[in-house]
Amino acid sequence: MIDLSTLGMTEIVRLQNQLQQELRRRFERSLLMAFSDIVGSTPYFARFGDAVGRQLHQLHVDLVGQAAGDAQGRIVDAVGDGVFCVFPDAEAGVRGIVAFEQAMARENATRAREHQLAVRIGLHWGSVLTDGKVVTGDSVHVAARVARCAEPGGVCLTRQVFLEFGPQLRVLCHPIGMRELKGVTQPFDLLELDWRDPLTFPRRVLIEETEQQIALPQKDIVSFGRLHEPDGARANDIVLFHPDPARTRQISRWHFELRRAPDGLRLRTLSDGVTTVDGEPVGKGVDVPVKSGSRIVVANTLTLRLAGPAHPSADDENSRTMLLDPAR
Repeated sequence: MIDLSTLGMTEIVRLQNQLQQELRRRFERSLLMAFSDIVGSTPYFARFGDAVGRQLHQLHVDLVGQAAGDAQGRIVDAVGDGVFCVFPDAEAGVRGIVAFEQAMARENATRAREHQLAVRIGLHWGSVLTDGKVVTGDSVHVAARVARCAEPGGVCLTRQVFLEFGPQLRVLCHPIGMRELKGVTQPFDLLELDWRDPLTFPRRVLIEETEQQIALPQKDIVSFGRLHEPDGARANDIVLFHPDPARTRQISRWHFELRRAPDGLRLRTLSDGVTTVDGEPVGKGVDVPVKSGSRIVVANTLTLRLAGPAHPSADDENSRTMLLDPAR
């Protein structure tokens, strides 16, 4: 045991340098860090209470934990409404994140809309200190802030993650731009991971009569109808209207929903009013698959067309297939 009280200043500085080198040699690692944050958890707890809110949080933890473990990752911490996990390999880690998203979609398909789990995810690749349990360093703080930049339902990543990818994953990343991160001294170049097939998961809805192009929210249930704000709360994710108010009234207050299943979008009608998909009538409560190019006619009043990227590349489609099926 060294008696520090007997050391001079130069000896202490040398000892500090030796300890710093040993700390880095034994505990410094480069990891993929992922923060998954529940969207809307505060109002959810306020509306449904602590017990129900805690159940949603536990579902979040369990789904992330299973997917992370399958990808050789692990949960480091799960406090508040977030989960922090790490992976030794960036590409394997992203596959774990996609597996979590798919598991969440399957779970949400069995839950009422107000009880569905919605998250935003931030990814960063960087150097940390870890003893196999604790993970610490500036990179952890960066990853947490990146999650706050993600859109609800989205996966946001730094360029440091992007540079760890091979070409098959890089083509699935779309630039967001340089962003200032709260509490971080330098801006970071961020991208969005768009891993879903744009043919089976359309990105936009085009409304012919109003010439609107609306981005579909990244939610597992997206509602359409003419009701806008009952009791001050937005009723539909996408509010439908016709330039003629009389024709708008032909649209039901809640007309239909788009539901995201693991294998694609499905339309479920909520109204007794007429709804057709590609010319075929759909009865109330019936689910039918839809995709980019599907034509939806609402109450013989509005014509909606689902759309994805104008010209998805073969590289994009091959990359998504490999991401969803790593054995290929």
